[in-house]
Amino acid sequence: MSLRILAVDFDGTIAEDDALDREAAEALREARGAGLLVVLATGRILDDLDPLLPATPLFDAVVAENGAVLRLAGQPAPTVLARPPQPAFLESLRRNGVRHRSGRCVVEAAADSAPRVLDAIRGLGAPLGISFNRDRLMVLPSGVTKGSGLQEALWRLSVSGHNALAIGDAENDHALLEACEFGAAVSSGSASLREAAEIVIPGNGPGAVARFVRGLVPARRMPLGLGRRRWIRLGTRTDGAPLDLALRGRNVLIGGDPRSGKSWITGLICEELILQRYSVCILDPEGDYACLEALPGVIVHPIASEDASLSGVERILRRPHLSLVVDMSGAAGASKPGVVRRVLGLANRLRRETGLPHRIVVDEAHYFLGRLEDPELFDPELGGHVLVTYRIADLSAEVLGAADAVVVTKVADQRQALALRALAPPVGTTSEWLASLASLAVDEAMLLPGAQESGECLTRFRIAGRRTDHVRHRQKYRDVPVPPGREFVFTRQGREMGQRARTLAELAELLPDLPDDVFEGHLDRGDFHRWAERVLGDAELGGALRSAEGLEAPRAREAIAKVISDRYGSSST
Repeated sequence: MSLRILAVDFDGTIAEDDALDREAAEALREARGAGLLVVLATGRILDDLDPLLPATPLFDAVVAENGAVLRLAGQPAPTVLARPPQPAFLESLRRNGVRHRSGRCVVEAAADSAPRVLDAIRGLGAPLGISFNRDRLMVLPSGVTKGSGLQEALWRLSVSGHNALAIGDAENDHALLEACEFGAAVSSGSASLREAAEIVIPGNGPGAVARFVRGLVPARRMPLGLGRRRWIRLGTRTDGAPLDLALRGRNVLIGGDPRSGKSWITGLICEELILQRYSVCILDPEGDYACLEALPGVIVHPIASEDASLSGVERILRRPHLSLVVDMSGAAGASKPGVVRRVLGLANRLRRETGLPHRIVVDEAHYFLGRLEDPELFDPELGGHVLVTYRIADLSAEVLGAADAVVVTKVADQRQALALRALAPPVGTTSEWLASLASLAVDEAMLLPGAQESGECLTRFRIAGRRTDHVRHRQKYRDVPVPPGREFVFTRQGREMGQRARTLAELAELLPDLPDDVFEGHLDRGDFHRWAERVLGDAELGGALRSAEGLEAPRAREAIAKVISDRYGSSST
């Protein structure tokens, strides 16, 4: 992922003995010169801090008083983000003999005075909290932290914490690291912070921080490693243990047969990313992801032609807390590759300029990434792709080779299964591999060997539930025929009538004219919902048909037709 913001603590991180380290300051200037935003987050009172900072502006924002005071570059007057200390509280400290200093919001005291400070807070009944910073403590309104102050700064700078890296050293830096995508601790920092950080900076003192910062600047990328946060819950392993997948910066390939659950698990991943406030751009050829608009910050933007303006798309993608579904279901099939080419080119340019969107999802990827004639279509250096396809073998070698994790739903097509086998370390015999992939139920998937989460094993799991209604391709799944031998066969008293429905559209068309005894026979046996679940692999449709089958025959006939129409639309939509 792209690195856009450095958030650094002051004392013990870039400063020692009340002095800003010269080498650390120069490294931060180089980072700003390379286009990074630099934010200082400190527990110090702003008036005490200013004499220690250089005359030439070094920071795009200063978060002082442990998150209670914010000053943006070019706006000398600070913004106070919390209530000032109550006079009654300060008077209580004085009565209890607690030596303290006050800023605009923060109250400082020695750490060993904590019991008396707590007595004053309890006596006042005020919503105040204590945080420690080595041998000092700070009292602020509850919820005010370096993390909350940083989030306010990032909001005003119109950037995302998912493009931010934090560096700190003490107990009050936990919230700072948590507010950023990646957290680093100096080696001399508190043990608890080192444990919470995703990396401990090697070396000692601000000079080590300077070297670390300089190592980040050339590529402007987050450090490698899966980290300990920002994981996605995919489902439950066969032994009952949860299966989580780290997605930051990784390319994920999702493959499987048509109607096997690929869109479900892709939608699940998108939901989790969106709720973690990542910016996601979903290229949706068939209108499968419009349901995500139920989540906060998601905008569905229809594009009906290859030459449509992308100005609206660009405005959305530049907003750090918005996600975009590019709905191409209304576009002619021949124009969709052109739409995808233009949107991918725009998104990749913006990702390099702004770090947004954080992740790009391409459904039906084989149509668009089969040959990489234009390298701008797929940027493996940036990572962060989710590619979905039922024709794995038709993706370009560059795209397949860039997959960091591969999730597979049912694959009965041997050509596609063998293409997947080539992406993973060998496990078992070829026949065992083919049998494993073909045996997956509609609510199951596998994480292929090679990813850290799966190791050297095929990891089978039951897919987690969704938060939004899953909407299948309205035209595609209505009109695509099932394989031979899997049709809905109409019978009378166990004997075939010669009529078969190969698609949902055909079933809906035949229903009105079915003889009553034929229809009632299938109704009594529950054949309609079983076909939907076992052949089409659509449990939601099956559940709705099961309810319709519980009605009396005349109403059930109308209800079944309506269920199909409501879920998949008519062939003219």
